[in-house]
Amino acid sequence: MAFGKKARPTVDKDGAALVMRGRDYLADFSGQLGLGIMANLVGQLQYFYTDKVGIAVGSVGIVMAIAKIVDALTDIWFGNIIDHSKGGNMKYYKWMLRMAVPAAAITVLIFTVPIGAGQLPAVLYALVTNLLITAVIYTMIATPFSATMIVRTQSQQERGKMGIYRAVGNYVSGMVIAIATIPVTNMLGGTQLAWIKYGAVMALVVLLTLLICYRNGSKAMRKAAEETVQAMPEEEPVEFATAVKCLFGNKYWVIVLLFNLITSVSTAITSASGAYYCKWIFGNDNLVGIIGALGLLSTVLGFALSNLIIGKLGIQRTIYMGLLGYAASCALRCFVPTNLPVYAVSGLIGSFLQIPLMCLYGVLLAMAVDYNEYKYDKKLVAVSSGAIGFGSKVGNGLGALILSGFLMLGAYDATLTEATTSMRVAIYGFSNYLPIVLNVGMFLIFRGFDLEEKLPAMRAEVEKRHAKNEEN
Repeated sequence: MAFGKKARPTVDKDGAALVMRGRDYLADFSGQLGLGIMANLVGQLQYFYTDKVGIAVGSVGIVMAIAKIVDALTDIWFGNIIDHSKGGNMKYYKWMLRMAVPAAAITVLIFTVPIGAGQLPAVLYALVTNLLITAVIYTMIATPFSATMIVRTQSQQERGKMGIYRAVGNYVSGMVIAIATIPVTNMLGGTQLAWIKYGAVMALVVLLTLLICYRNGSKAMRKAAEETVQAMPEEEPVEFATAVKCLFGNKYWVIVLLFNLITSVSTAITSASGAYYCKWIFGNDNLVGIIGALGLLSTVLGFALSNLIIGKLGIQRTIYMGLLGYAASCALRCFVPTNLPVYAVSGLIGSFLQIPLMCLYGVLLAMAVDYNEYKYDKKLVAVSSGAIGFGSKVGNGLGALILSGFLMLGAYDATLTEATTSMRVAIYGFSNYLPIVLNVGMFLIFRGFDLEEKLPAMRAEVEKRHAKNEEN
């Protein structure tokens, strides 16, 4: 080997080349951090709309649900557009550059609701800005970004590590928003203007993280192309209707879709419920930030142990642990719903158990895409990546609608100084009882995902087909 040249990549236990560099993982972290900030700010809008702007609870639920359902449909549609576009693996990163500035702008605009013009203008403004941030801008960044995990490497080991970095970015963004939003906006006066100022700071962070991701990620992609390391040839485009039919014929993609849908319903309700719980059950919404800060320890520990846990338990059992563990932590709160220490500790335990599960979202999708190739001789990379977006967006929309439904049934009134009995029952319902039902239901559905052990043999079969086609 000539002096100065890098050694060839090693291979993982399945024989797939290891091609990732440190900057690739950092790019993944940065991109997911920016996307996570946008998504988690949207998760705070329900409380902002009802308690800071004064939009009716029912209207808020409808707005959030419409935005998320439209958003989910655009994910698959936009994924198909990407699959039909040219540009090799580089086409996945260019959208991050194109949408970075619009993403920063809409992060501020979601808080500039016209509150003096009445309910209808406020509701319409909320609907339009929600559609823009979720169904347009977020989709045009997140859908191709999800696909980069699949095209960048064929190694399950590296995909798992990418999943951890993305999960860390997503979780850090969630922790920042959970810890900072209520205390910071209250410190700034607790008014709508305070939320706008806060949104402007977050917008700058979104802009910087997306640009960092684009620069490092696109550079890594170009380097890989120059070295022709595991280059993925462009597939012949598949008609949208045919692609969708193929996806729904892939039971593993359907399970990933349902997995993202149901876990996103649970996550959407959990992220929004904290402010209501702390304000009306414990009497101080600033406790959201304190409880979130305490969660940093379990978060750091969870991510530090994720590789070990996934390696020891495997993909399927890690997910079982996350789903059933979170359900058990919620069940604990049901016995003493007004006990602050139990609320905080059960939340920490539930978060710790779900962190390894979060690291596997992209890995599950990549496995389903590999099965596409085995079954159809087509990976359908970008349109398959819509499973992440479609399930997450519909789940978030349903979560907002369900949360609003609970509040309406509980006769929620933000102008009161103390919660009524019906309000307390509603908050207990969506905070403690519903997550148990959702996570146990997802456990039952995921029992059908038996691809983990089958994948190496499927890949070997695909390689034989490719070799035979080349011979012919």
